[in-house]
Amino acid sequence: MKHIKRIFTLVLLLLIGLASITKAQSASITIAAAADLKPAMDTIIAAYKLQDPTADIQVTYGSSGKFFEQISNNAPFDIFFSADIDYPNKLKDKNFTISDIKTYGYGQLVLWSKKIDPNIKKMNTLLDTSIIKIAIANPDHAPYGARAVESLKFYNLYDKLQSKFVIGENISQTAQFVTTGAADIGLVALSLALSPNMQKEGGKYYIIPDNSHSPLQQAYVILKHAQGNATAVKFYTFISSATAIKIFTKYGFSQTAK
Repeated sequence: MKHIKRIFTLVLLLLIGLASITKAQSASITIAAAADLKPAMDTIIAAYKLQDPTADIQVTYGSSGKFFEQISNNAPFDIFFSADIDYPNKLKDKNFTISDIKTYGYGQLVLWSKKIDPNIKKMNTLLDTSIIKIAIANPDHAPYGARAVESLKFYNLYDKLQSKFVIGENISQTAQFVTTGAADIGLVALSLALSPNMQKEGGKYYIIPDNSHSPLQQAYVILKHAQGNATAVKFYTFISSATAIKIFTKYGFSQTAK
């Protein structure tokens, strides 16, 4: 009888162990991603699921600076995609990361408007008398907002235009301001300008020269919350695949600094 009980206990422990392994292999992952990534990330996740259909990937989009604060306060994210590599680097310094920090691309800032073609007067478009409201992301925690301020100061436009700013919480909300008409023009991410949602709006965009602001080097890293999560490692690895890089390139993320 004792022998049978021992065997039963061993079988039960084996089943529990197998269940734990299966759970680890098919674990869900939560991603914190910069708002400019949504069109590309949605496409990348769809491509990833072709090879791992059981994967449960949940993404929250927002400003990189806000995510940095949340992760620093132990928010339960597994992977962080930041629009500024400085934030993952700071998290590494604080021992919140468990992988190498990798660049997934360099973002680009554009002027976008449905009201006026910014390719004609370029940055001076912002001085046109028809421009009443200008949308930019919050420079305090959104990298694209910080670069927008740098660029406007580079062209000596910031002080002249500051009273016209409409501030978005992140770059996605900033883009919404110009697509809905809440602003006449906006400094937004090229990745969003290339998205189907903005393209169908019929607006035009002008790529702001990179020399007017510091690089938008964007990076990703696995966070300590993902310790032991096999799916997080697999997805992290997939991001550097030819398939993912092709998608990033499609949405305007350069793979080299300019």
